[in-house]
Amino acid sequence: MRNLNTAPTGAVRRYTNAFDALRLLRGAVSVGVVITAAATPATGQTVDPAAAPAGSGTQTTASIPDLSGIWGHPYLWPSFESPPSGPGPLVNKSRRRQTFGADGPLAPGTDAFVSNNNELVADYTNPILKPGAAEAVKEYGESELRGVGTPTPGNQCWPQPLPYIFWNFGVLMLQQADKITIVYDEDHEVRQVRLNQPHPAQVTASWYGDSVGHYEGDTLVIDTVGIKAERLFAMVDTFGTPYTPALHVVERYRLLDYEAAKEGQERAAKELWRIPDPAEGWAPDPNYKGKGLQLHFTVEDDGVFTMPWSATVTYRRPVLTEWPENACAENIQWHPGTYSAVPKTEKPDF
Repeated sequence: MRNLNTAPTGAVRRYTNAFDALRLLRGAVSVGVVITAAATPATGQTVDPAAAPAGSGTQTTASIPDLSGIWGHPYLWPSFESPPSGPGPLVNKSRRRQTFGADGPLAPGTDAFVSNNNELVADYTNPILKPGAAEAVKEYGESELRGVGTPTPGNQCWPQPLPYIFWNFGVLMLQQADKITIVYDEDHEVRQVRLNQPHPAQVTASWYGDSVGHYEGDTLVIDTVGIKAERLFAMVDTFGTPYTPALHVVERYRLLDYEAAKEGQERAAKELWRIPDPAEGWAPDPNYKGKGLQLHFTVEDDGVFTMPWSATVTYRRPVLTEWPENACAENIQWHPGTYSAVPKTEKPDF
């Protein structure tokens, strides 16, 4: 996980254009999908009714929303936007001064304080947490306050589970007739979403879980179960909130008009620290006035949460137009004097 402050210090991740094959694909992917199957839950899990289509029918290529290409969300941890109403994600009690709004520096004298990405101390009294989870979040926050630094999947270069992975600054969406591929900018992490297929009767737990999707009008709906819980750094957010094998995540992606997408990122800037421009290229393209992309996701886990909760992430087209390579193992000092436990050797194998 990047340790970004107002100015980076020490080693900086090296970016290259090794992913030229995954360049911006705006309008380049033609898709045709037949909606035929509802998602079937894994054993012991219940799929949100909203995640399954009401019936069968044909959706034409022209009516499928074009979500393809590169999308940016230049905001730091916890990176989730609270929903307009209803139970939402944990909020950071530690604050820092905001320096940038959605589209540039704040006016001099603006007094805005937002989540302190350098000290992640969540409100463990949030009623969505069961007692055991609340205790884990409390201990995580106490470690942060001691200045020790707390390991996460991101800063340890481990696969990032859902919904933790949604903190990434950028996503690349690739649409095909039978699947959606989602690439995240942090460390080559890739998810495959099968379209119009059920979950298997017995789901084998995996890093990103078993994801199936379908289109509901202008919305792509993805249902994920079977996220590996027996692992190190198992957390749903950057506050150390744990999860169990019962974790169930439903994502809903839809396009927003330019003004609505801008408003969504302005709302994010009221709670989340905005990376100063150029934000590693993830700042919004000032010349692009087209649609944005919003992810609305819902999280359920009866072993951890007292109720389902939701959050949003609002993306816009970023300044960069080529997908960067970002190798976590090239920058493993995640806390001063502390290094990620990645495999290493004193001499090359050749």
